[in-house]
This record gives sequence, C-alpha cells and structure tokens, in this order.
Amino acid sequence: MSVNHHEEPRTDEPSADRRVLTLSGALLLGGFVVNAIQRMLLHPTGEEDNHESIFTEYAASDAWVATHLAEFILVLVAFAGLLVLCGALRRETPYLALLAAGAIVASGAAWAVLQAVDGVTLKQAVDAWAAASGAEKATRFADAETTRWIEWGLQGYFRILLGVAFLLLGAAIVVSRLVPNWLGVLLAVGGLLSLAIGFSIGYEGLESGFQDAVGIALQLVVLVFGVGLLVLSLRAREPGTRAAST
Repeated sequence: MSVNHHEEPRTDEPSADRRVLTLSGALLLGGFVVNAIQRMLLHPTGEEDNHESIFTEYAASDAWVATHLAEFILVLVAFAGLLVLCGALRRETPYLALLAAGAIVASGAAWAVLQAVDGVTLKQAVDAWAAASGAEKATRFADAETTRWIEWGLQGYFRILLGVAFLLLGAAIVVSRLVPNWLGVLLAVGGLLSLAIGFSIGYEGLESGFQDAVGIALQLVVLVFGVGLLVLSLRAREPGTRAAST
C-alpha cells in the first residue's frame, strides 16, 4: 500500500505538467495573437506624437472603444497564462513564483487603468475637441493633450511593471525544473526589453525608432515563449519523463 501510494504521483506528474504547460501556452498565445490581429484590423495608426493629426484619426474611429475593450480583455487572458505557470512553479520556487505572480497582478492593474484612460477618457477628449469651435477648440485640445500625457505615464509604468514580472518569472523558471532554462533566460531578456521601452516612453513619448525596434523584439520573445510552452507540453506526454531539460 505504501509503495503504491508513492508511485501514483510519479505516474500522474507528467500528465499534470503537460496540462499546466498546455493551458499556460494556450492562454498566453491566444491572448497575444488575437490581440495583435484585432489591433491591426481596428486600431487607428499614425504619428503617435503628432497630436493634432492622431487626435483627428482617433475622433473619426467608431471602433476605438471596442478595440480597447478587446485589448484589455485579451492581454488579461495572456496574463492568466503566466499566472497559471506561476502556480506550477511554486512547487519548486515558492518565493520567486509568488513575487512573479504579484508583479503580474500589479501589471494587470496598471493595464486596466491605462486602457480606461486610453480607451474611454482620451476618446471623449478628442471627440469634444473635434466637435468644438472657436476659442473652445484650443481649450479642448489642451484637455486632450493632458489626457495623452497621463497615458504616457501609465504606459511607461505598465511597461516597467511588466518587465519586472518577466524578470522574476524568468528567474523562477531557471531555478525550477519544470521547463528548460533557456525559456527562463528568454523571458528575462523580454523583461529587459520591456523595461527599456518603459524608460524610453517616459523620456520620449509614445513614438520613437528605438521603441519600434525593441517592441518588435519583445513581441518575438513572447511569441517564441508561448510556442515553446506548447511544444514542451507535447514532449511531456510520456510517463516517467518531465518537461524540463537544461
């Protein structure tokens, strides 16, 4: 009885690891990819720091509130995938995994405030500016710019929080044996990229060649990380094996 009792978790462990990795990778990739698609289709583009030009585009967008609500939900779906992974990592790295989960939750809270300002408040401000005339138009434009600058601050701090979350989760992965170390290193690199974008936004605003280049690299990191989790979930199917390999 004692032997059977201790053998049973060993048989089930790879299956549990596979389910966790599948769920984590699916949520992360699903939220990330679907959000990228809907942004390409619905979100207006232009010179982000040319306020008169970009505000005109925002005011003309009928899908502005809807695309930001979708963005809010889909990014939280991706964060849920990271939280699932944190839960699995707590078996071997309880403190790092807990800190990473806290940073992800903090990032989600910052994300919620950012989307409220960008998706609702800014839209109302630019609509009021577009509808105004005479002396009121200059006042409404100043209001819209102030809202934009608040968005800058929120975006910068969100990126910094996300960078910290990635660094902590990457460290937890490296310490644990659930997934290969290179995935933890990759996520830590993503954390550094996110931190760089956050500091750049604070000094340069929402548009720069540096942010464009680093942003593409960060997107690739998240994509490869999510695909890596799903591939590992397929490799963890055999009894007596673990998903990890160094």
